[in-house]
Amino acid sequence: MKWTLTVLETPRLSLRELHARDAPFILELLNEDGFLKFIGDKGVRTLGDARDYIANGPVDSYRRFGFGLYLTSLREDGTPIGMCGLVKRDSLPDVDVGFAFCSRYWSKGYAAEAAAAVLDYGRTVLGLKRIVAITALDNRGSMAVLEKIGLRREGTITLVADGPELNLYGPGPEFPR
Repeated sequence: MKWTLTVLETPRLSLRELHARDAPFILELLNEDGFLKFIGDKGVRTLGDARDYIANGPVDSYRRFGFGLYLTSLREDGTPIGMCGLVKRDSLPDVDVGFAFCSRYWSKGYAAEAAAAVLDYGRTVLGLKRIVAITALDNRGSMAVLEKIGLRREGTITLVADGPELNLYGPGPEFPR
């Protein structure tokens, strides 16, 4: 089994690559009401589905791009609380910062802490010139996180034909294009 080092640490969080052994947590996270409402149903219903999601999503992204979504856990005890990282979508010209946390960890500042660290990592370590974010039009919590980390709403976008309209956030004036 391949074990990786932590990709990022913040004062309260640790972010590392996802592995098949994280399937039980991913199964829980992807079936939370908030995930289903604001991100969408990924069809993950079993541990096997969760392992496939990890292999075909984050792990494939690490191999192809050198980044992806990372398991986010509490530094103090290693409890997994969500995922946060960088995503390269075929339908979006820029890399975007994405995050999802179990609802019991909402409103504690974890999403902003993780997303700010990922944004900085993308800019300084990976050298990405423009990092954006997308969110459902009614996801006020994520919109607040994106504004807190310095991204500003640029308008709306549709990623796939007949898909939902989404907010597009881009670099604020402190990070010119």
